[in-house]
Amino acid sequence: MSDRLQALNAALNGYVWGWPMIILLMGTGLILTILTGVVQFRRLAFALSEVLGRITRRGGGQGDVRPFQAVATALASTVGVGNIAGVATAIALGGPGSVFWLWVSGILGMATKYAEIVVALHYRERDGSGTMRGGAMYVLRNGLGWPWLGGVFAALTALAGFGIGNMVQANSVADALRATLDVPTWATGIALVILTALVILGGIKSISRVTEWLVPFMALFYLFGAMIVLVRCADQLPQAFRLIFDGAFSGSAAAGGFAGSTVMMALRYGIARGLFSNEAGLGSAPMVHCAADTDHPVRQGMYGIFEVFVDTLVICTATALVILTTGIWSSGSTGAALTAKAFEIGLPGTFGSVVVTGGLLLFAYSTLLGWSYYGETGIVYLLGAKAAKPYRIAWLVFVYLGATGSLHLVWDIADTLNGLMAIPNLIGLLASIPLLLRLQREFFSKARS
Repeated sequence: MSDRLQALNAALNGYVWGWPMIILLMGTGLILTILTGVVQFRRLAFALSEVLGRITRRGGGQGDVRPFQAVATALASTVGVGNIAGVATAIALGGPGSVFWLWVSGILGMATKYAEIVVALHYRERDGSGTMRGGAMYVLRNGLGWPWLGGVFAALTALAGFGIGNMVQANSVADALRATLDVPTWATGIALVILTALVILGGIKSISRVTEWLVPFMALFYLFGAMIVLVRCADQLPQAFRLIFDGAFSGSAAAGGFAGSTVMMALRYGIARGLFSNEAGLGSAPMVHCAADTDHPVRQGMYGIFEVFVDTLVICTATALVILTTGIWSSGSTGAALTAKAFEIGLPGTFGSVVVTGGLLLFAYSTLLGWSYYGETGIVYLLGAKAAKPYRIAWLVFVYLGATGSLHLVWDIADTLNGLMAIPNLIGLLASIPLLLRLQREFFSKARS
């Protein structure tokens, strides 16, 4: 049964992540970059000041959580296993050139996520329990009059959450603890269920209170370890960048090339893992940003630019450079094991394994929290506010199943659901471009005056 499911998923994945998806994702990001006036570069300083200057302040509008709590929860969902295992997998399968395409995906993704959030906030509404809800499903229904497509997106969100945001994360934690500390997977599963339940059963306010402290700590902890490696291996940085650019355009690594190091594979895995990590184009982050207390959609959209910048251009890049500067990238290892070996080479004593294992645990746990709200929003759209609590219980069940299941199959299914979820979101986003541009002109006209 498992073999048949894996074969079916592999066939579907080939279509979902073929050239049509690459063109749709990159093309959407490029169109939005041009039409918004390269907003991710022109407004990056404004975005950074907006986020870092308002950490403890409310936004002066309707919403259930502070703007920073919203971006922290979104980062909790995006900064996950993809930043550690996903980047390593891209390099192992697509070569160092995949890092370049991951950067391109991130740069264009900054405009995509900004646009997603702006449009979604315009159409947000309160559900039957009074919780502020929003996302692509509400854009498709309320803005474009396509409730059936909104239902498709909501269903994909509720289902995809169990893969990308739940089972993949739980499985990675269980695998890491089993390999490093010989902890049985069932024990890890039970512990994760308890720790997750303590937070998600309280809803978005409980989740955001935890993530606003957890996310900065875990990001700084991981980056501190990476910076030590890069300082110690600073003489290898020029060679690392040569590998990246050579692999991106010539399709062969400086060492002579290995199986899989082609331009197409570098591009495919770089973009796929870029989306898996930062979720730009996926339509997930707007769901939690719609809960933010903010006075204008564009103001909250700035948080989307910041979000992708931190996730892809900072954390993913740090992982990639650690792997390349330590020279371990072509060893045959992949996933979290490759990243762990790189940190063990680059850091003294056992500090390397502590950084990777600790980072993996924190990243995965934070993703479990953030994605539970995304899936819950999907099911609430479909079945109403009363479905929120049953979904949270089901979420906890799948945490345990993920911890004790097969990593390879879970990862592959999550990758497929990831791509499927992006399709209705991008359709709705492209159809909402006139609204996006009107809101952008309105906001910055007021800001100038």
